[in-house]
Amino acid sequence: MIDINLIRNNPELVRENIRKKFQDKKLPLVDEVLELDGRRRALIAEGDSLRAARNTLSKKVGQLMKQGEKEEAEKVRAQVVADADRLAAIEKENAEVEAKLKKDMMAIPNIIAPDVPIGKDDSENVELKRFGEPTVPDFEIPYHMDILERLDGIDIDSARRTSGQGFYYLTGDIARLHSAVLAYARDFMIDKGFTYVIPPYMIHGDVVSGVMSFDEMDNMMYKIEGEDLYLIGTSEHSMIGRFMGQILDGGKLPLTLTSYSPCFRKEKGAHGLEERGIYRIHQFEKQEMIVVCRPEESDEWYEKLWSYTVELFRSMEIPVRQLGCCSGDLADLKYKSCDVEAWSPRQKKYFEVGSCSNLTDAQARRLGIRFKDSDGKTKLAHTLNNTVVAPPRMLIAFVENHLQADGSVTIPEVLRPYMGGKSLIAVKK
Repeated sequence: MIDINLIRNNPELVRENIRKKFQDKKLPLVDEVLELDGRRRALIAEGDSLRAARNTLSKKVGQLMKQGEKEEAEKVRAQVVADADRLAAIEKENAEVEAKLKKDMMAIPNIIAPDVPIGKDDSENVELKRFGEPTVPDFEIPYHMDILERLDGIDIDSARRTSGQGFYYLTGDIARLHSAVLAYARDFMIDKGFTYVIPPYMIHGDVVSGVMSFDEMDNMMYKIEGEDLYLIGTSEHSMIGRFMGQILDGGKLPLTLTSYSPCFRKEKGAHGLEERGIYRIHQFEKQEMIVVCRPEESDEWYEKLWSYTVELFRSMEIPVRQLGCCSGDLADLKYKSCDVEAWSPRQKKYFEVGSCSNLTDAQARRLGIRFKDSDGKTKLAHTLNNTVVAPPRMLIAFVENHLQADGSVTIPEVLRPYMGGKSLIAVKK
C-alpha cells in the first residue's frame, strides 16, 4: 500500500504507474481515493468541532440553570442532544468511508522501480545475466518424472489415491536428497549471517491481507473452514506477519532471517506437460530469506539476496540466470523483482526456481511495521524476500543437470556430507 500523501500531492505519478502495470481498470481508484480522503478529513474536522462545542454547551447549560433561565437552558440542552446525534452519524459515516478508502488504497499498486522493464506479462521479462555454462549432453534426457521413477524416488499414483492431483510421495535416495538440499540451504544461509527460524504454518486473515494483494490471496491461499486461519503459501507470510504492529529498534536493523516451512498453494489454472509432475504442486517445502531493514538499505539487500540464490545453485553445479521481472509481471506490492532460473538441458531453456522481491514499505504500511531511529523518529521499515531453494523445482533442475548416460545421478561435493557420503544415486528400475 502506497502513502496517501503521494496520491494527494502527485496523483498523476500514481496514474502513470498504474498504466505501466497495464491495470487501467484501476485508474478510477485514484479519483475515488481523493474524494474519499477529502470526505474523511471533512468528517473528522466536523466531529472535532462538535466535540469541542459539546463541552462549551454543557457548561452553559449548568450556568443557565443556576441563573434560573430554565427555558434557555432547555434550548441549549436540545442543541447538545442534536449535536450528539450528529456526532454519532459522523462517526458511523467516517467508519464506512475509512473502510472503503482502505480497500481502494490496498488495490492501488506500489510504485515500481525506475529500472523495471515495461511489459504486459512474464513473456516480456528480460534476461539480465547468466551464471555457468548451459550444456546439453550427447544422450537423451527423459522427462523428470521418468528419471525420478527409474531412481525409485517418487510415487505419484499413490498420492493421487490419498490426496488427489498435485501431490506426491518421495522415497529412498530422492527423499534424502530433498532433505539434504534443504539442510544444506539452511546452513548456507546461516553461514551468511542469517538467523534460522521455523515459523507457524497457519496465519490469520489480517496477516494474509497485509502480505499480499486480494487477487493473490484468492489464487493461492487455502482457508481453514470455520476458522480465521489460512495455510501459508510461503514462509514469507508468517515471517513478515511476525512484526505486525511492532515498533522495532532501529539499532538492531537489518533483521536477516532464513526460514523453513512447508508451503500450500491452490495453483489454479491448467498447465502444460512441463508444469505437471512436480513442477506445480499443492504442497512443497522451501527455504526462504527475509530482510527487514531501513529504507536506504533495501536496494543493496535486494542485490545481495538474489545473488545468494545464484551462489547456492552454482555450488550444486547447476547453471542459472537472473531474469528481471517486467512491470506487468510484478505483484501489486512489489517495487522490483527478479527470478532466478535454472537451466533445463531437456527443454534446452531455463525455468524458474526462485524469486527475489523488494517491497519497499508497501507491506510495512499495511501491517504497521515501523522502527524508531536514533533521532527518536518512527519510520516505516522496508521488507524483502527471496527463495533460497524450493526442492520440487530444484529436484527437476538437479536430476537433469546431474544425469549420467546410464540413468544414474551424481551428487556434487557440497551435498555429500548431507547424503551420508554418497556421490551417486543409482538406477533402481
